[in-house]
Amino acid sequence: MSMTVDDVMALAPVIPVLIVESLADAVPLAQALVAGGLPALEVTMRTPVALEVMREMAQVPGAVVGAGTVLNPRQIDQALEAGAQFIVSPGLTEPLGKAAIANGATLLPGVATAADIMRGLDLGLERFKFFPASTSGGLPALKALAAPFGGVRFCPTGGITAANAPEWLAQPFVGCVGGSWVVPKGPLDPAAVEALAKEAATLPR
Repeated sequence: MSMTVDDVMALAPVIPVLIVESLADAVPLAQALVAGGLPALEVTMRTPVALEVMREMAQVPGAVVGAGTVLNPRQIDQALEAGAQFIVSPGLTEPLGKAAIANGATLLPGVATAADIMRGLDLGLERFKFFPASTSGGLPALKALAAPFGGVRFCPTGGITAANAPEWLAQPFVGCVGGSWVVPKGPLDPAAVEALAKEAATLPR
């Protein structure tokens, strides 16, 4: 049984957004995040090894691997074939939405405007990534956007930090947030990642 978007959003308050440059980091990174209580892993399709990273991470017990930065139907196919259980896109086009639905894929598409949300609702989607959150007006903008769309829930991503995540998570229309702060830049330090993940996993919502 495939997971719904609500299932994915309920796994933890934070979905780590991962830009993985080295295939060797895939398993230890996934293990550290899962051990820290963040099982939903968004692997962005921004690096040449992204699909291989998904394949490796999908073997880690407890990991729920998703593909991020998915831009078109072809990438949906590639991500699903690599073991992705959910798909995250920076924006929402009709071809992308229709392809995800036709594939039975669990899609969390990016939105930044009321028109984006209405396009999603037309496709039967009610869960969205608010992206880029901080530069699209931040929390005041999302509050204003959420008001006319009862029942719609969001995963704000972009500029979310350990410091401001609680303010976002306190909103009833926010299911979780996406963040890259749990994996500091530089050589992978699994112990540091696990410690940051533990803090993130206990954020109230």
